[in-house]
Amino acid sequence: MARLAGVSQTTVSLVLGGNKQGIVIQESTRQRVLEAARTLGYVPDPAARRLAAASNNLLGVFSFTATFPTDPAHSYYPFLVGVEREAAERGFDLVLFTGSSSGGGRAAAPGALERVRLADGCLLFGRHVPTEPLRRLVDDGFPLVHVGRRDEIAELAWVGADYVAASSEVVAHLVDAGHRRVVLVREDDDAPASTDRERGFREGLATAEGTVVRVGAPARELTPEWVLRQRAAGVTAFVAEETDTGAVWRALHDAVAAAGLRAPEDLSLALLGSPPPDLPLATPVTGFDIPRAELGAAAVRALTDLLAGQRPGATLAGCAFRPGATSGPPPAKEAR
Repeated sequence: MARLAGVSQTTVSLVLGGNKQGIVIQESTRQRVLEAARTLGYVPDPAARRLAAASNNLLGVFSFTATFPTDPAHSYYPFLVGVEREAAERGFDLVLFTGSSSGGGRAAAPGALERVRLADGCLLFGRHVPTEPLRRLVDDGFPLVHVGRRDEIAELAWVGADYVAASSEVVAHLVDAGHRRVVLVREDDDAPASTDRERGFREGLATAEGTVVRVGAPARELTPEWVLRQRAAGVTAFVAEETDTGAVWRALHDAVAAAGLRAPEDLSLALLGSPPPDLPLATPVTGFDIPRAELGAAAVRALTDLLAGQRPGATLAGCAFRPGATSGPPPAKEAR
C-alpha cells in the first residue's frame, strides 16, 4: 500500500490509524493513502493496528562511528543534545542503536542497518556510510535523514554544515594576513565533509599558493621533521580539517610543538572546525564553529516531515568564523 501511494509505511499507519499523534499530513497525501487502501480492498485489523500503534513516536539514531556519541567529549554529543530537545518538543522518544559503540564496531556489518526498522524513522551519523544497505531502506520508503551532506542517493534527505563557505573564510583570513604559502592537511578519504573543506580551502586561497596533504589515521606522517621541512620550503600557515577523532589536528598540533615552534609567532595554525574538547589548549584556535545542536534539531524536523509524507529540502547551515589566537601575519622576514 505504501508503494502504491508513494509514501512511507509510517505515513500509511498514521493515516489509517487516525493520526492520533497530530503530525501534519498534507491532504493530498492523506487522499493518496485512502485511495490506495480502497484500491487494495484494505480492511483494518484491530490487532495489527494495536501493534502498529505500539511502535509510533519512536525516532532512531544510528551512528557509523567507532564510538557511539554519548560522551560529552565526543564531537557528536552536541548534535544529540539538539536531537533530544527537538524530539521531546515534538512528542517523540529516541531509540539509540549502539552496534557501533565502543567494543562493538558492527555498524557496517551485513544486516546491521536493518535494525533501524524498529523505529518509525531514523537519523544517521558518520563519515563513512555503506551505500547499498542504505539504498535498500530508501527504496523501501523507510524515512531516513543523514546528518551531513550525502549526495550519492538522490532520495536520501540530509542536513549539513556549509563547510565550503566556512573553510574559504578561514583561508581567506590567512591570506589577508599576508600568508602566501599554505598547507591543508586532511584525511586520505573521499568523505563529503573532507572534500567540501578542501574545496573551500582552494576557493579561499585567491593569489596564495596552496598544497593539500592527505594522511592516513593516526597521521603518523605529521612529524616535527615534516613541519620543519615545510617551513624551510616557505610555508607559513598550516590548516587541518576537523574529523570525528580529531586525529589530523592532534598530530599537527603535537608535531609543531615538538619542532619547538609557536603559533602565531613562528607560523600560523588554523582548524576547519573546532578542536576536540578533551585536548586542552592555551589559546583559542583560529577556525569555525559548527552549529551542531541546531543541526541535530533540524535533522529531527526533517525526519518528522518525512513521517508526515512531506519531502524536506536539504538544510545547509552556516558556520560562525572564530578568529582565535593561533594565526597572525607571517614572520617579518617572510612577509611580502
